[in-house]
Amino acid sequence: MLTDPWFYAAAIPAVLLLGLAKGGFAGIGILGVPLMALVVSPVQAAAILLPILLVQDVVGVWAFWRDRDDAVLARMLPGAALGIIAGYLLAASVSVAAVELAVGLTTLGFAILRMRRNAAAPPAAQPHWAGVAFGAASGFTSQIAHAGGPPFQMHVLPMQLRRDTFIGTSALYFAAVNWLKVPAYWALGQFTPANLLTALVLMPMAILSTWAGVKLVRRVDAENFYRIVEWLMVLVGGKLAWDGAAGLLA
Repeated sequence: MLTDPWFYAAAIPAVLLLGLAKGGFAGIGILGVPLMALVVSPVQAAAILLPILLVQDVVGVWAFWRDRDDAVLARMLPGAALGIIAGYLLAASVSVAAVELAVGLTTLGFAILRMRRNAAAPPAAQPHWAGVAFGAASGFTSQIAHAGGPPFQMHVLPMQLRRDTFIGTSALYFAAVNWLKVPAYWALGQFTPANLLTALVLMPMAILSTWAGVKLVRRVDAENFYRIVEWLMVLVGGKLAWDGAAGLLA
């Protein structure tokens, strides 16, 4: 188990942010791994956080189980499984920085277009193939760069689902995605006793912060909720683009 106080100084805020994200404020959790990567390697940070995410997913799924769009899940999850497999097989030959930069710039562009849209525009129907494609992109970027949220949001936001339906669908989708990533992390030898014990120490805070996120998000009306999601997409897109550009120029 890690005992360095500086690790926990970074890990505790990271887990709190992830809890708020899992509770419904989609996107803010993107800061979790970078925060922990200030004191440990990004690979170790991701390995410690994955068991925490699996438990946080349980809280989010339990809170929004009835609020989901099964059609979205049926389209996106098969693609996500393919994307995760591709990410695992290509991990050694794909530039994480290039993926971060591409996803970041695309996310920024999409978020800006969303903010400029006509508020009275009707929901946009999404074809079946688009769900599979965005699912594959989400699974791939989640496996490679822990950035599966933006492709999911780019596919689902135009549908203008009810607030709770969007949150519930997201909770179930990423719960499945995180479990699909477990074999790859296991194969890479990342579930060491030290990493698992460290995750266990952080678990109570992870559960409480997720429950707090659920309570807080239910106090936000639908219009403001989607505005928050759009601004979080700007934050996520900018962070990914910055990290990607810095990695390519290093």
